[in-house]
Amino acid sequence: MEITKMSSKGQIVLPIGIRESLGLKEGSVFATIKDNDLIILKKIDNVILEEDIKTIKRVEEAWKDIEEGRFKEMESDDFLKELKKW
Repeated sequence: MEITKMSSKGQIVLPIGIRESLGLKEGSVFATIKDNDLIILKKIDNVILEEDIKTIKRVEEAWKDIEEGRFKEMESDDFLKELKKW
């Protein structure tokens, strides 16, 4: 985790480690999701693909489920197995 701040123009600097690891360059495009005080950025390559839209909707649904108490706890190994299914 790194800390950044917003400029008077509303611009936020992404730390260099994040930019380099994702191959971000000037002009990179992002979809944004807001949920209360949480902001998620999803890198979009050139155009928004149907897969990107599905990912954004899944994130929004997951946060809503968490907020409304609809989630389950599981061991880390089980969680990783579940992630592989995605």
